[in-house]
Amino acid sequence: MNYQTPDPEAGYADVNGLQMYYELHGSGGTPLLLLHGGLFDIEQQFGALIPALSAERRVIATDFQGHGRTNDIDRPLNTADFASDVVGLLEHLDVGEVDVFGFSVGGAVALHLAIKHPQLIRKLIVSSVSFNPDGDRGGNAEAVTEMTVDMIVGTPMEQRYMAVSPHPDYEHLQGLLTKLGGYDTGSKGWSDDEIRGIQAPTLITVGDSDMVKLEHAVRFLQLRGGDVNGDFEGVPASQLAVFPGTTHFFGLARTNLVLDVVTTFLDAPTAQGWQDQRP
Repeated sequence: MNYQTPDPEAGYADVNGLQMYYELHGSGGTPLLLLHGGLFDIEQQFGALIPALSAERRVIATDFQGHGRTNDIDRPLNTADFASDVVGLLEHLDVGEVDVFGFSVGGAVALHLAIKHPQLIRKLIVSSVSFNPDGDRGGNAEAVTEMTVDMIVGTPMEQRYMAVSPHPDYEHLQGLLTKLGGYDTGSKGWSDDEIRGIQAPTLITVGDSDMVKLEHAVRFLQLRGGDVNGDFEGVPASQLAVFPGTTHFFGLARTNLVLDVVTTFLDAPTAQGWQDQRP
């Protein structure tokens, strides 16, 4: 099915010293907040998904500090500050509750919101992110630490940055790369008890060749009440999807598969609703 949507309503929110860019797509239902990964932006991360996601619901998408159309400021990049920015954006938009779909860095922010601001989150989708550093295979963080502008010249990421950034020059782009290299340095992540305590039903997605270890994703699911015999106990409200043939960088590339998994999760009203769909 092909979806067509009109141009989004777009604007900037004055939040924590940022002019934080956002877009509003579609209407209806609980708004879905989209949070992109590091060095990406709304269009690069979610552009192929937004038309279908917004066909029957309101979608709120935003660019993080230094990404896309949002300016950079003299502040390191970390999950807690990004989460604070998002809370400020929702206050600016007068939105009191959302579903949230975050990828990588955006997934870390979504997880932070679900733990620290549970009243804001109805359903939680965290993609290609671990809840503590033990869940990472290693290599990605080290690669980002060493990244320079010369290494990404000519890539869609560099081209997009130069096209839409409020400061489109290589000095600022290198500054962004350097900050991403130090993202959440020293963070110990979340404890098992904190993950168990999340109130929102949770969908965890990961590529089968992702930076996140598969056993960690399974542990994440277990802490959220999953990994049970659903034929006897019912399918839990929290679930895990492993996308085949998928790396971290291309974690949302299989658009039809992602849309089916995400929209089915969002549209299920309750855990009982899943149980009723059993053959």
